[in-house]
Amino acid sequence: MRTQVLIVGSGPSGLLLGQLLAGIGIDNVILERVDRDHLLSRVRAGVLEQGTVELLDEAGAGERMHAEGLPHDGFAVAFDNRLHRIDLHALTGKRVMVYGQTEMTRDLVEKREKAGLTTVFEAANVALHDISGSPFVTYEKDGQSHRIDCDFIAGCDGYHGVSRRSVPGGALQSFERVYPFGWLGVLAEVPPASHELIYANHELGFALCSMRSMTRSRYYIQCPIDEKVEDWSDGRFWDELRRRLPAESAAAVTTGPSFEKSIALLRSFVVEPMQFGKLSLVGDAAHIVPPTGAKGLNLAASDVRYLFSGLREFYADGSTAGMDAYSGRALARVWKAVRFSWWMTTMLHRFPEGGAFGQRIQEAELDYLVHSRAASTALAENYVGLPY
Repeated sequence: MRTQVLIVGSGPSGLLLGQLLAGIGIDNVILERVDRDHLLSRVRAGVLEQGTVELLDEAGAGERMHAEGLPHDGFAVAFDNRLHRIDLHALTGKRVMVYGQTEMTRDLVEKREKAGLTTVFEAANVALHDISGSPFVTYEKDGQSHRIDCDFIAGCDGYHGVSRRSVPGGALQSFERVYPFGWLGVLAEVPPASHELIYANHELGFALCSMRSMTRSRYYIQCPIDEKVEDWSDGRFWDELRRRLPAESAAAVTTGPSFEKSIALLRSFVVEPMQFGKLSLVGDAAHIVPPTGAKGLNLAASDVRYLFSGLREFYADGSTAGMDAYSGRALARVWKAVRFSWWMTTMLHRFPEGGAFGQRIQEAELDYLVHSRAASTALAENYVGLPY
């Protein structure tokens, strides 16, 4: 088989890139290691920047998001047993959209299937070849070996995927910080505690009240990195969550059985450059951010925007300028989001080494944030998404 663009990975970034390319007549094939049902069962992020919403609309996949998603004009920061609202729309003129990544993935999968575009699920032993020359990809399926030749490869297969590992040793530089705690999160079919997100700083540790819909809530609490999920009953989780919230918010928490419970470790990770030869890395294949600033999925979407622009220019005009500039353009935005996510994380979490001094610094930072319009605006500008 031959295609113009081979996309490794059918997460939101791979599907979004494929849909945008197909919309302007650029042939593409997606390879995915898991089956369709598993892909659509993965529960991930759900706060979309305005730019991500616009990109989904451009791909023709935004109809259900606008019908069922929850536009948010702001969110609350909780500390000292009080809620302080950050009015995103008043400060920036923009808003965010709460819409689950699982739902976004489903919309894109169905759109791709309806258009008759090729996606190979359960592709095993995917390998990238000659990525600096005439690239091709091999894989196995149903006991058969297959080869796809292409002009470009988009590595949208995540942190543990094959794409980044296919770059020759020494060609990439890695930057990483691992944080000394995790997030214990639950999903439950209960109404959210608030119609907007609540980010809580508390002496017992960080907490987040979020949602996927008006009937499905997503809650997190900071926990030690060696914590075990099986040690946390639903009752213990709900009790600990409410301890970390202001009284009015704690009283608004509706409890119920969780249907998903997990611990996520937090890290900041970036590789430079984000391309090598004909391979471009996209999303988690190139960078990871703590979920505190809701940037992971949105950064993947901005990578897609830059890569799509470069590919469109190449096939329309024969120019390589956009592709040559992809890594630099993407990284300029990536590092700003990495900084913002790191800042949000350090401001809201309890660090083991922080001590009394660190706690006082956090208190001063939070007090300044909510009483300074300039500081609140800086937070809001980053949260709704910096310009492309």
